[in-house]
Amino acid sequence: MVIHVVKPGENIYSIARSYGVLPSKIIADNELSNPDQLVVGQTIVILEGERTHRVAPGQSIYSIARMYGVTSEDILAANPSITSPESIDAGQIINIPQRTKKLGTLEVNGYALPNIDMEVLNKTLPNLTYLSIFSYEVNPDGSLRTVNDEPLIQAARDAGVAPIMVITNIEQGGGFNSDVARAIFNSEQVQETLLQNVINTLRTKNYHGLDIDFEYIYPEDREKYNNFLRKAVERLRPLGYTITSALAPKNAADQPGLLYEAHDYPVHGELLDHVILMTYEWGHTYGPPMAVAPLDQVRRVLDYAVTAIPSQKILMGIPNYGYDWKLPYAEGTAASAISNPEAVNRAREAGAAIQFDQKAMTPFFNYRGADGSNHVVWFEDARSIEAKLRLANEFKTGGVSYWTINRFFPQNWLVLNSLFDVRKVI
Repeated sequence: MVIHVVKPGENIYSIARSYGVLPSKIIADNELSNPDQLVVGQTIVILEGERTHRVAPGQSIYSIARMYGVTSEDILAANPSITSPESIDAGQIINIPQRTKKLGTLEVNGYALPNIDMEVLNKTLPNLTYLSIFSYEVNPDGSLRTVNDEPLIQAARDAGVAPIMVITNIEQGGGFNSDVARAIFNSEQVQETLLQNVINTLRTKNYHGLDIDFEYIYPEDREKYNNFLRKAVERLRPLGYTITSALAPKNAADQPGLLYEAHDYPVHGELLDHVILMTYEWGHTYGPPMAVAPLDQVRRVLDYAVTAIPSQKILMGIPNYGYDWKLPYAEGTAASAISNPEAVNRAREAGAAIQFDQKAMTPFFNYRGADGSNHVVWFEDARSIEAKLRLANEFKTGGVSYWTINRFFPQNWLVLNSLFDVRKVI
């Protein structure tokens, strides 16, 4: 794998020639909708694959390795019949391995909303370990508001992907609600009702496990939430179900704020099979323009998380979206969510060049709208995805988790599969 950043004057044909790859392959791999109108700063993922090379007179293993951007050791490993670096002859055909070495195996979770396009889902499933269907909303009495999840569960199982039931304390017609969580935590009977409803759903729908995504819990309910998790584990694990929670991105145990204080990293790490770190939304709908998941901020979260949670239980969150802000930013105004391919399309339509922030390790660009307004867009590209995946590998996390997979981003999966093998559990 090579991540090529488009330079002024380049086109898909000149790029293809420089890597010895057919333009049609690059277009198909990246699913380029406008291959004849590339954007300066746009990333193109080149999958070279294994190639062969006919040795020219005077060439050595070392010079051939330099030509292809690999090491002499890589070439020798790909050609076991070559007994020493000196034992090659002009005209000999040798195998050239891929430049990118896989880092190992990891687990990949993808959150999906029930309205996901089934074609997008089926294209994505081969890249997943778990499909977390968002979400069963919990009522204050312990009952559940159901979702149309049967088609997603069946598709996941058919693809060898473990379907995960997600429960949330989202209020009907609203957002995450602290009082809904409190109503559950303050009543043993409500907890029993909720857990029985969860077990019934897990059984009847053929789910693999449960993800508890309770957010904005009152700080004083922290230990009550921990006790609820203990009950959930006590009930579900003997039945063979996995239990996961979603955690706010904390960089310290005592980080203040309603989103953070009741999320007890050590307890979740001790009790549960996995924790999903929601390492995104630094840049968000009603906030000022910035990267959704700046790498330096994600690193701060992992620095703390691995001191409190076994690293192999951590699934590091990765956003599969960006935001478009109108400038100048005014507090309280909303940015519009945008898919990563659509971000590139907007840059193309506006004639904007894509830039890259080396600290956040995230692309962005500025453009002028049709109405004359100024905008800035922060999104994800192949470079930012590679940086995040390598960060997860650096911290030896068990895997990653995408929010959400509803919008297909081809380059993400090209990069992920170049770096890792995806673990399957069913």
